[in-house]
Amino acid sequence: MTTTSLTTGQKLARLALVGLIPLVLIVLFLWVGGWLTPQRLTSDKLITVLQQSGGEHPGYRRNHAKGICVTGSFLSNGNASTISRASVFAPGETPVVGRFALAGGNPGAPDYAVPVRSMALAFQLPDGEQWRTGMNAMPFFPISSVEDFYELQVASMPDPKTGKPDPEKFKAFVAKHPQIVPFLAWAKQNVPSSSWASDRFNGLNAFRFINQSGETHLVRWSMVPQTGYQPITAEDKNDANFLQTDLQQRLAQGPLKWDLIVTVAHADDDGSDAAKSWPADRQTINAGTLVLTKATAQAQGPCNDINYDPLILPDGIAASDDPLLNARSSAYAKSYNARTREQAGEHL
Repeated sequence: MTTTSLTTGQKLARLALVGLIPLVLIVLFLWVGGWLTPQRLTSDKLITVLQQSGGEHPGYRRNHAKGICVTGSFLSNGNASTISRASVFAPGETPVVGRFALAGGNPGAPDYAVPVRSMALAFQLPDGEQWRTGMNAMPFFPISSVEDFYELQVASMPDPKTGKPDPEKFKAFVAKHPQIVPFLAWAKQNVPSSSWASDRFNGLNAFRFINQSGETHLVRWSMVPQTGYQPITAEDKNDANFLQTDLQQRLAQGPLKWDLIVTVAHADDDGSDAAKSWPADRQTINAGTLVLTKATAQAQGPCNDINYDPLILPDGIAASDDPLLNARSSAYAKSYNARTREQAGEHL
């Protein structure tokens, strides 16, 4: 048997390498946390500014704080299986735990005062896989980058003296970020519906579907309601919880349904910018029907302990290069850790 001996230099090099590995891990941990680059935008800063905007409400999500749990299933028709090998798109039924919510960090906000609403879903796939997605009832995101989103929160923050945003600060933000003008135009003319059941919820970020042959397609998706739209009424504005009341009443009469519509991009469509919508002539695929059958208050409901991280994806679905995805994932994790500790009675 041949024995290979190490020289003194080789031994020192090996020891140095062993010591370097934990050092690198520590440096990466500090960098991700933002301690080595205080000027860098981190998930901690995002959570802090959201909390400053919505107020401190221990035990609640830092955004989309007010909501209600729903359960049901997704009935796939198999149409999307040609562009994605994810098992959720094979013909059949997949259990779903979801959540309807209002944008913002105030769990006591009146339903009629918040025009942007959301639907979050967790699909329970075979073999322990999950697909989690968060969608919003608006056509596109206000801005493109994480940094711009942070600046928007700062510019929209209520002035302590008036309790309202400083119009001059917001005007300066718009001048610096003209890409928000189309969103403001939409928001100005948008009339919220009288029910979550009739809202269309759009996955504003792009993702990649991967089929059995390894081919990829850039896509976005929407949940399109089968319930007809009715505008919010004066009577609705007399009930701070009218959306939850309406949802419970409707589900008592029968299931509520949405069609999952997948939009397939052209080769020249931008998947990195959630503030830009794709042309209306893009191919769409009806992938199946979401059927919701029950609603439960979130404090006791099955959605309470779910972090609807948009990067929890099954095989056959992958993230695009949209920078908002990583930011959402990181901020959701920070919010989840904070609120679950608070709910358990621990101190931050």
